[in-house]
Amino acid sequence: MTDVIKTIAILGGTGDLGTGLARRWAQAGYSIVIGSRTQEKAQQAADDLQALMDERGVADISVEALNNEAAAAAADLVVLTVPFSHQLSTLELVKTSLKDKILIDVTVPLVPPKVGRVQLPEGGSAGQIAQDFLGEDTRVVSAFQNVAAHHLQEGEALDCDVLVCGDKKVAREQVITLVEAAGMRGFHAGPIANSAAVEAMTSVLITINRQYKCHAGIRISGLAE
Repeated sequence: MTDVIKTIAILGGTGDLGTGLARRWAQAGYSIVIGSRTQEKAQQAADDLQALMDERGVADISVEALNNEAAAAAADLVVLTVPFSHQLSTLELVKTSLKDKILIDVTVPLVPPKVGRVQLPEGGSAGQIAQDFLGEDTRVVSAFQNVAAHHLQEGEALDCDVLVCGDKKVAREQVITLVEAAGMRGFHAGPIANSAAVEAMTSVLITINRQYKCHAGIRISGLAE
């Protein structure tokens, strides 16, 4: 496992969630590789990111566009931001490249059209499915499911916390560093099995957002200052 994270690949990095994370980590000084099923789609997202950073006066960012397989091979750490229906097919493509790396799995097992209803998969959770499929050579960490992509697109710090689940504490700690670099607070939330609760919370938040016309997140209270 890489001890120092310099390059982050975001697979499925052309959507709102992937581009939001890319923008925040690029601003924090990380080299970003945007991955997609096609080189052309990845390149468009990379060009858009570069243009946005130029507009904001952020100089010298590093962003590259590759297909998902090449992106995973090129990075120190990989982030998976594809829909649940594409999770395993994407992991099959990049499994070899994920050996000895951390994979941040942002997947939520939503089942359209009833995405406001908790419907966890037979494997327990998307995070657990990823860890079982990839095996012990890859440290899967589940995070960012409860953060609205709308807020990630903003350039300011977020009043939102991120629950980080994974079987290896050192891997969770590295992901929490990335959470903080993206302008949020990250919390150890236990082993990958606990990702079931975090993923389920996404459907609850979707229901709240619909009811109150907002982009709600979660916040941990009761901590010593």
